[in-house]
Amino acid sequence: MSETPKATGSLADRITGPAASKLDAATTSFTPSASNASSSWADEVASPVGGQSKQLGGGIEEAQLDGAAQPLAGSGLHDAQYEVEVKLSDLQGDVNSPLFSVNTFEELGINQGILQGLYSMNFKKPSKIQEKALPLLLGNPPTNMIAQSQSGTGKTAAFVITILSRLDYSRPNQPQALCLAPSRELARQIEGVVRTIGQFVQGLTVQAAVPGAVERGAKVQAMVVVGTPGTVMDLIKRRQFDVSNMKVLCLDEADNMLDQQGLGDQCLRVKQMIPRVDQILLFSATFPDEVMRYAQQFSPGANEIKLKRDELTVGGIKQMYMDCPSDEGKYDILASLYGLMTIGSSIIFVKKKDTASRIAARLTEDGHKVVAVHSAFEGSERDSIVEDFRQGRAKVLITTNVLARGIDVSSVSMVINYDIPMKGRSDAEPDPETYLHRIGRTGRFGRVGVSISFVFDRKSFAALNQIAQHYNIDLVKLDQDDWDKTEEIVKNVIKSSRAGTNLQS
Repeated sequence: MSETPKATGSLADRITGPAASKLDAATTSFTPSASNASSSWADEVASPVGGQSKQLGGGIEEAQLDGAAQPLAGSGLHDAQYEVEVKLSDLQGDVNSPLFSVNTFEELGINQGILQGLYSMNFKKPSKIQEKALPLLLGNPPTNMIAQSQSGTGKTAAFVITILSRLDYSRPNQPQALCLAPSRELARQIEGVVRTIGQFVQGLTVQAAVPGAVERGAKVQAMVVVGTPGTVMDLIKRRQFDVSNMKVLCLDEADNMLDQQGLGDQCLRVKQMIPRVDQILLFSATFPDEVMRYAQQFSPGANEIKLKRDELTVGGIKQMYMDCPSDEGKYDILASLYGLMTIGSSIIFVKKKDTASRIAARLTEDGHKVVAVHSAFEGSERDSIVEDFRQGRAKVLITTNVLARGIDVSSVSMVINYDIPMKGRSDAEPDPETYLHRIGRTGRFGRVGVSISFVFDRKSFAALNQIAQHYNIDLVKLDQDDWDKTEEIVKNVIKSSRAGTNLQS
């Protein structure tokens, strides 16, 4: 591994004041040093943000581009042992309605073909969120639901099971369920999950509604339609998509879908174009308070299943940070980490598209094999790059927040926050929700993963500190001046992941 230039006075070594006082960890951690230098920038960090995030910014760039992806195969479930808070709506009627735990999918009485699809994907029993949600989701008469759970705990399978259980299979050409996603990559992925779980269901038809997937003038003729809001809205307006017999409307990454002004407007217009729907489902790993209020209006009378905030981060993700010498110096640290990034697969998140392209070009020039993807790429090229990453032909992917949500690649063992996620274009405050979604690309389904965040000045340190306090997490410091120790710490975590830690058996 190449040497990295030493910083003159490590940033974190100069930390004083209360900004980091709560972040103790077993190893060298996000804590103040004994230094009392009055000139330290960290003295200014006296009032960390501890309350709820005010708005969800820095979200996914709208990605209404076309291309075809290979269907996503399934993966196992994490039988997480965290507590789930359940709130039943007034419309549920009886507050004592049975909210029972189930040990097997059979106890839910779901279609045998769906069971076969689940078991073919090595789903052995419901995850905790499914155990709590599915009895409500599958009950009759159908009721709306807002469900929030950690990334990688089976939310997609939960709403796919619900959709497949609601369909009238005697009408294969009639659209009956619509699932909306904020990016074309996620829409294609969900389409693949529907096909995989439903592979043994006789008569199931599935279709994507992303630009170019439906020829102009052609009818949408599938029971389940998965797409992006803008494309779906256009298809309905052009009378290519008949929504008169809709049973289920589902929004994945719903907080982002409803909070983004453009996406939120489109989702609302799509809903208004549907004359009636039996069940509205909103799923996400995060729901800030102000977005939750809008979600409750969008999905009226919904049952709610959600986690407490300090249970949101996945315990299997070892969250670390590195103190870089400067903004430009982050690249040298990244290059030095390359050998660790290729043990499994890794995703590097940056703020800007040109940063992603520039870093990818520079790493390639230095002899490293990486790929970059963001919204400036054509749809088919994006699909090809993401598929190469899924199949392991590319091990390191550099991207913006376009892939921060929902994308499930089980081989990802490391996520790097090259730029700390900040809200909006002004970067006025950190974005805890986007941080949570980013690191959730690893540590999926009971596996172990590593996230490493880069800080280099007062602002980036304060932002990461506020995110850590928001979720009550510990951040372990990796020492750029002791690469042997850094390699040992990271390798030990990744090796435990690759040993096949799967908690669903």
